[in-house]
Amino acid sequence: MTYRSPLSGRPLVADTPHSLAAPGERWPVVDGIPYLRTDSEGLVAVALDHLDAGCPDDALVALLTDQDAWWTGPATDLGELKQLVRERDTLSLRAAMALLRMGPVADYFAHRWSDPTYLAGLALVEAHWRQPDTAFELACGIGHYLRELTARGVACIGADVVFSKCWLAKHWVAPAADYVVFDAAAQWPVAAQRFDLVACHDAFYFLPDQPRIAGLLREAVAPGGVLAVSHLHNAAVAGGAMGPARDGAEWATLFPDATVYDERELRRALLAGDAPAPTRWSDDPAIEAWSIVEPGGDAPRPLTDGLAMPVADAVLVPNPLLGDTGPRWPSDRYRAEYGAAATWLSDTGDAARHRRVLDLPARW
Repeated sequence: MTYRSPLSGRPLVADTPHSLAAPGERWPVVDGIPYLRTDSEGLVAVALDHLDAGCPDDALVALLTDQDAWWTGPATDLGELKQLVRERDTLSLRAAMALLRMGPVADYFAHRWSDPTYLAGLALVEAHWRQPDTAFELACGIGHYLRELTARGVACIGADVVFSKCWLAKHWVAPAADYVVFDAAAQWPVAAQRFDLVACHDAFYFLPDQPRIAGLLREAVAPGGVLAVSHLHNAAVAGGAMGPARDGAEWATLFPDATVYDERELRRALLAGDAPAPTRWSDDPAIEAWSIVEPGGDAPRPLTDGLAMPVADAVLVPNPLLGDTGPRWPSDRYRAEYGAAATWLSDTGDAARHRRVLDLPARW
């Protein structure tokens, strides 16, 4: 993969095993992950100093302190980060997230395998599956979707603005994917590449300059490929949206030619094993969020297998949220957001399809 400078757009070449460079600039590569954030010059310099001095673990600790502009949780602790780096080969994913002090975000990441928003995203991609060879996911988080794609032989690149998320994805969740850290508001280092599948799941609604980013996502799609964007909040939803939102007409301006789905319909189709029915943009207060694919017009396929179901050799375990006496909600906030639509609360139907059993990472 050849990346381009997020400052100049020039190709970046390896000037050392741990850095990429273009005339007048240099960027660190830590644990195989290029760190190309344009608003973090200080961290870039610190990481490069440690790498050049032969101290890669110190560079890793430095980048693990980084967060995005929306973070309101506690700051990381250097002692805990050093422990995380020292014990990274034996810690569980949940223990790693605890040492990163990810708080409620860790609850969402740990249990995303069965959350309704995630299942709708899987159903969206499966309904418009075109046997992709390559995929790119913007705001990939810790790699939940990339894990499913790479398990099916898709060569993937995940991008996020937070280094620790890509690092968790690489070591615990989807190690077969490649990762790059950059800010979607800057020039994209993948701008010269085209992919069979381009996705942004449960993240587009809070990105800046959404018309520009929608255009860049489209430009990244190879001929014959698919763009999938899930969980676009409806500003008209009863009770208020669970994050930044637009009304139907505003989303229609951004995605005028898309095939549009109500996420409830995507989940219904997944549980029933049939094809989801598209809808239209509207101000229906019952719709929490939409998902879209471009180009529009293709008939969705039935969700009988594929991405929406575990791979054939998956080792399925009971969903950790299912307790002996009822649900084990990780927090009241999680229950309030996902409880009403949780598929695993039902004791009927296929256990894997309803997510009563899950294919979790080995060190979950």
